[in-house]
Amino acid sequence: MGSLESSGPVEEQRLGPVVRRRDQVQPGTTDQRLLDSRGGTDWVHTDPWRVMRMQSELVDGFGALAELPPAISVFGSARTKPEAPEYALGVRIGKALSEAGYAVITGGGPGAMEAANKGAWEAQGVSVGLGIELPFEQGLNPYVDIAVNFRYFFVRKIMFVKYARGFVVLPGGLGTLDELFEALTLVQTQKVTRFPIVLFGTEYWGGLVHWLRQTVIAQGKASEKDLDLFHLTDDVDEAVKLVTKEAGR
Repeated sequence: MGSLESSGPVEEQRLGPVVRRRDQVQPGTTDQRLLDSRGGTDWVHTDPWRVMRMQSELVDGFGALAELPPAISVFGSARTKPEAPEYALGVRIGKALSEAGYAVITGGGPGAMEAANKGAWEAQGVSVGLGIELPFEQGLNPYVDIAVNFRYFFVRKIMFVKYARGFVVLPGGLGTLDELFEALTLVQTQKVTRFPIVLFGTEYWGGLVHWLRQTVIAQGKASEKDLDLFHLTDDVDEAVKLVTKEAGR
């Protein structure tokens, strides 16, 4: 590789905020490539084009949800069966939240999400579903009144947090754990104004709380006060009271 001092003037191309030099210079201009109808279509799979899709999803989500009443996001497993006791509890929670004057936001799918949406729908509240594109089709449950489908998980997560004043977390799998710890991290690091997080189901979540206390906190990876970031309960009325009292109006 030659010395920069002896290489002479450097060919430079400015493409908006991007500067390209030497063998990274591209032929033509941005406008020329935009207006040229010839050539391949690989551009629709490039990262810059994906950014535009992300931006579009943000705009669509903000536009659809901006006028929601105060809302609570309810997380839980898509695999919860309609005959399962926790499905009935999810219905009761969704109904109670609506009766308390809150919109109910879920992932819009089946299982626990459907249960919470059903409860909101039965109470004639605002029932919201934030769907996600997956390799295996889930589809929106029939109890959703306002639906937004997303390609990107991180955009969907923004909507869950931005338009909710608290979270109720029903028993769930990896997706539910992801959403739970995302919320806990945002509150712990003060990236969001503190809002209540209620874990529903002491038997289901008890092992996780024990692990946090006996392993994570015991080894200094978190603080004892971090356990105050969430509540644990088996009582529907208490769950709704906790999440709505701290969320405020």
